[in-house]
Amino acid sequence: MKCTVCRGEALLDLRRHNAAFCAEHLTRFCRDQVRRAIEDFRMVAPGERVLVAVSGGKDSLALWHLLRSLDIDCDGFHVGLGIGEYSDASTRVTRSFAEERGLRLLECDLRSRYGTDVPSAAAVSRRAPCSACGLSKRHLFDAAALEGGYDAVATGHNLDDEAAVLFGNVLHWHTEYLGRQSPVLPARDGFPRKIKPLVRLSEREMAAYCIVNGIDYQVDECPMAAGNRHLRYKEQLAELELASPGAKAAFYFGFLREAADRFREAPGESGDGGPVPCERCGAPCSGGICAFCRLLERAGAPMAEVDDAPVAVPVTFRREPSGGAP
Repeated sequence: MKCTVCRGEALLDLRRHNAAFCAEHLTRFCRDQVRRAIEDFRMVAPGERVLVAVSGGKDSLALWHLLRSLDIDCDGFHVGLGIGEYSDASTRVTRSFAEERGLRLLECDLRSRYGTDVPSAAAVSRRAPCSACGLSKRHLFDAAALEGGYDAVATGHNLDDEAAVLFGNVLHWHTEYLGRQSPVLPARDGFPRKIKPLVRLSEREMAAYCIVNGIDYQVDECPMAAGNRHLRYKEQLAELELASPGAKAAFYFGFLREAADRFREAPGESGDGGPVPCERCGAPCSGGICAFCRLLERAGAPMAEVDDAPVAVPVTFRREPSGGAP
């Protein structure tokens, strides 16, 4: 198998592109795909600062690496979820990645800061673990971005993730979620802009990118994600992709091109008057207490901790950025 660009030995074939790449040209391909996504969807303007949500997995670490290689001003933010050794290992590889490259990493540990963690909160609130985890991370990402003056929050959702989410939303006709199925969610009503620069790349490409660029990452899947419908949708779409290369990209980008606008709510259409500050933490919510503070309350967390910092998140700075690409 030869590299499509240089005719050297290729290490990865991409059937949906009818191409294969060596290590050098795979790195260039991934960088070009991220640059194209940023430009096509106007994710980041010159001079803006981005906060990268870093879990310790291949996608988020590769995203941080790629954004830095494109000279985008970005820092990482990692949340300690308290899921046993899985979370401990995720924190270790995230810190190591940042320290080796002289990058700025912000951290928040749920147990240390709020007196609870994802397993405990999920158990007492009777939420699915993934629901409690997603709720907590979204709240903390938003708060950290606003507190730090970042223009956008970048997450490592790749093409496989987005196609699987779209598949589930179409299957169950979750029209509200279809209206938000976009690589960019604009800033609104106290929420920062959300961007997904990896939407043109697959999990397989991200794993290969990490290998050729010497990025150590958390290989294990979250032990609390077993049975998650999203994972089953990804498996089903992977079988389809195997039989019909390019199917996932055609499905996802076809939706964005042909149907996404039909599900988006026009400004002012909801008629709910917009969000108001949470009575406990100040984060925008529909009224009263936000979902994150309700989760903490059910978990028996000390609410005074939240009152002390309306929208702030405590952070730890590891090393100051040295400048330039990693």
